[in-house]
Amino acid sequence: MGITNVLFSGVGGQGIILASKILAKCAFDSGYMVKESELHGMAQRGGSVTSHVRFGEEVYSPLIHKGKADFLVALEELEGLRYAFYLKPAGKVILNQKRVV
Repeated sequence: MGITNVLFSGVGGQGIILASKILAKCAFDSGYMVKESELHGMAQRGGSVTSHVRFGEEVYSPLIHKGKADFLVALEELEGLRYAFYLKPAGKVILNQKRVV
């Protein structure tokens, strides 16, 4: 198995950080090397939140390069669109169509 790249996106309060930590823990418990990084600048005010999770046999960087994400998990529709450029051509999207104004 190579490296699996999962990008989580949404707004503050949706559980992006928790979801990424759960995935990272499950991958680690399954024996994979895991790297995780999060960005939650204005999260308290409903701002953008992203988290990168990478796991596989050998992972050295926590950040996913643009166009290399295997999965985009977007818990808010516009945030999903904002980070869609991270997906690789055959990448998959899990999208919550709810909009947070």
